[in-house]
Amino acid sequence: MDAATVVLLRDGRDGLELLMVRRDSRIAFAGGHWVFPGGRVDDEDRAGVEGEIEAARRAAVREAMEEVGLSLDGGGLIPFSHWTPPAIAPKRYLTWFFVAEATTDAVTIDDHEIRDHAWLRPADALARRNAGEIELGPPTWITLEQLRHCRSVGEALDGARSNEPERFATRIAGVDGGAVALYHGDAGYEATDANVPGPRHRLWMVADGWRYERDESPRAREAPSKR
Repeated sequence: MDAATVVLLRDGRDGLELLMVRRDSRIAFAGGHWVFPGGRVDDEDRAGVEGEIEAARRAAVREAMEEVGLSLDGGGLIPFSHWTPPAIAPKRYLTWFFVAEATTDAVTIDDHEIRDHAWLRPADALARRNAGEIELGPPTWITLEQLRHCRSVGEALDGARSNEPERFATRIAGVDGGAVALYHGDAGYEATDANVPGPRHRLWMVADGWRYERDESPRAREAPSKR
């Protein structure tokens, strides 16, 4: 199934902040997790448009209105990444992530699928997950990791506009103390073996804390240099 989510950004007092929402804990898929507003691409989203990105953009706009009461301009949503879950996932949503500037702070959650919301700095959300205060999924974690070094909305959007959206197809390998999500470029990716020596592109999901390891910084998330 196809899905879409939108990472809404604002300039906070202490730097870049993202709108995150907590899903109802009774929902089967990612129940209780803190995520970005989004959901499944419906047939109505595909009507009259060509291409998966345009349908996903429509879905992200619709879901933002349904879940958090925000009216978004679809033209302002910039494709950021695409995620394919591992084959073992009970529900496999192939998801486009978009980034956009939030034009208002007036969030109204639906209080059905969404039970809470917060504007969080990326580094703070990551720290809260490792402190056991909130739950995150791997795509959410890595998106936060990619945005944590952006100092402003403008810098984050410039980086997204200047590069092609990165595609992630997750493979999960077991390790002592937890699991590792492997991605393109990791030496163990093809064999789904975290012990293969060589380049690293992975998310360690282990008992002493999650951490993203990548030998080279992804150019897709770098803003163009200002000369």
